[in-house]
Amino acid sequence: MKRIYRYVGSFLLGVALIAPARITADENKHENRGQEKKQQKQYYDRSHRDYHNWDDREDRAYQNWQQENHENRAFSRLNRRRQSTYWTWRHEHPDSDGDRH
Repeated sequence: MKRIYRYVGSFLLGVALIAPARITADENKHENRGQEKKQQKQYYDRSHRDYHNWDDREDRAYQNWQQENHENRAFSRLNRRRQSTYWTWRHEHPDSDGDRH
């Protein structure tokens, strides 16, 4: 019976020593995911049912759309109807390299 207590005690001691390292590793993983999401924003286009990654190319396209439509607000500040108007325009004006959003 004492042998069982020794095994259980050793097991619990091992768990107690390993648990903090595991928790720290999980926290670092979640922080890294958060940083990746901050670097690249993604928007959902309801009418076309697809996602668009907001990168430099998308930013240039949005600037062109802003000039054509005399819009001066950031995309995130537009209401849903104006954002939908942009996505429709964007699908009609794909990038020259054939990448259709």
